[in-house]
Amino acid sequence: MSIITGNNINIYRMKVLLSALKLELLGMKRSRGLQTAYSIIKQEYNLKGSKQKVYNQFETIINNK
Repeated sequence: MSIITGNNINIYRMKVLLSALKLELLGMKRSRGLQTAYSIIKQEYNLKGSKQKVYNQFETIINNK
């Protein structure tokens, strides 16, 4: 078991958001009242475009960290 601490928490959160966005691309729906990963990523990282374009941009951001 590994512990996630420090800057790794942010990277882990980014990877979880990326995974959630991938599921949304595959057709999975969100629960009622919850914000989609797509909207969270667009809002927090100022990305624009379709889900696929945002996915590709965000994946590049994560890989550069």
